[in-house]
Amino acid sequence: MFSKDKAVTECRSSGAPSILSAGMQVTGDIVSDGEVQIDGELSGDIHCAKLTIGETGRINRSVVADDCLVHGTVVGQIKADAVKLSRSSRVEGDVMHDMLAIDPGARRDGHYRRLDKSETDDPKLDLVVIDVDRGSF
Repeated sequence: MFSKDKAVTECRSSGAPSILSAGMQVTGDIVSDGEVQIDGELSGDIHCAKLTIGETGRINRSVVADDCLVHGTVVGQIKADAVKLSRSSRVEGDVMHDMLAIDPGARRDGHYRRLDKSETDDPKLDLVVIDVDRGSF
């Protein structure tokens, strides 16, 4: 009658963003095909369609997104089609982008690198598969 997969798809396409609230700390990776807002602290990678890092938000690892708006802190690499660094942003790592906007006052310690659209299309290309039994990559 009701498919579990269909329910998950409908929930993901509802348009409501996932929010990691201020004061909340998460250790681990986040993967979403929707919008995510980080106002707390994430110690892990994040892969999502649209990411907003609030002024109190902090990410300690890498970001892969279609759109990334940074008001807070990222300690790690950002890889996105469109990146906007606001005046309150602090980035310690490289920013790989197709489109880039930087407000006066934004701080960054790292390099900027413009990517071809094909390099940001599939974040799965960045994943490494490890065969534990064979010990190979």
